[in-house]
Amino acid sequence: MKPEVMAELLAKAGTLMEALPWIKRTWGGTVVIKYGGAAMTDALLRDSVAADIVLMKLVGINPVIVHGGGPEITAYMERLGMPVKFHRGLRITDDAAMEVVKMVLVGKVNKELVSAINQHGRLAVGIAGDDGNLIKAKQLDERLGRVGEVTCIDTTVVKNLIEDGFIPVIASVAAGDDGGSYNINADLVAGEIAAALDAEKVIFLTDVDGLYADFADKESLISALSLEEAEGMVANDELSRGMIPKVGACIHALDAGVGRAHILNGITPHALLLEVYTDAGIGTMITRDGSLGLPDDDVCIAYEGEVTL
Repeated sequence: MKPEVMAELLAKAGTLMEALPWIKRTWGGTVVIKYGGAAMTDALLRDSVAADIVLMKLVGINPVIVHGGGPEITAYMERLGMPVKFHRGLRITDDAAMEVVKMVLVGKVNKELVSAINQHGRLAVGIAGDDGNLIKAKQLDERLGRVGEVTCIDTTVVKNLIEDGFIPVIASVAAGDDGGSYNINADLVAGEIAAALDAEKVIFLTDVDGLYADFADKESLISALSLEEAEGMVANDELSRGMIPKVGACIHALDAGVGRAHILNGITPHALLLEVYTDAGIGTMITRDGSLGLPDDDVCIAYEGEVTL
C-alpha cells in the first residue's frame, strides 16, 4: 500500500478514535437541534445537515429537530401582497398571516427537511407543534396577533416517535385553547422541548460561528462559558437581537437539567459532527460550569445492562 494511502487511512482511524468517548457519552441520549439560518434555505447545506443528523441517529443519538422559517414566510407574504410588519423583532401575525405561517412551516419547510433526511432511509416524520397538543400556547401580546408564548409541552407524540425509531421534525407552531394555532419563536420552542425531554444537548444552528467577546473581532470567539456567564451576557445587554432568544433558550434548557447547549454556524460543513464528536469543537458551548472536557464519570457507560464500553 502506498504511504500516502496508509496515512489517509490512519487519519480516518484517528478521527474515529477521537469520536469514541463522545459516542459513548451520548449513546441513547436525546439531542434537540434547532435548524435554521442559511443551512435551511440552501439546498446543498440542507442535504449536508440531513446527512449529519442521520449519522448521529445511526451511532446511537436520538435527534429531535425543531425549525422555523422566517425568511420563507416573509417571501411568501410578499408574493401574496400581504404586509410584513414586526414589533420588537417579532412578526405581527394576524389570522391571514397565520395561515401563511402554517402553510410555509408545516407544508413546505417541514416536508423539505423530512424529505432530505429520508433520502437515507425511512427515518424522519414531520409534525407540527399543534399535533397531539405537543406545544400549547397563549397570546404573547395582543399587538402581535397570533404570536404565542409556550404554556405547556406534552412530549408524548415525540417520545412515541423516538421509541419507534424515527427522527421527529417539528414545525414551531402551537395549539391555543381557542382552537387556533400560534406562531412561536423556534429558538424558544427548541429550548422548551429540550427541557421537557431532559435532553443530553440542545444545539442551535445559525449563521455565525457562535458567541463573541467582541463581535467585531473574529478572533474573540468564546468556545465555552458557564451558565452564570451566559446569564450575565443577557443581563448586561451584550448580545445581538438575534442571539437573545438563542441564549435565553440555552439558559432555560440548562436550568431545567439539559446537559449542554451549543451555538454553531450551520454554514460550516459537518458542523454538528465536529461539535459533538471532536475534542475541540467549533462553536460555543454553554454548560453549568463552563467546562470543555469530557467528565470522568462519563467515560464508561452501560449498554443494555450487559456490555460496558
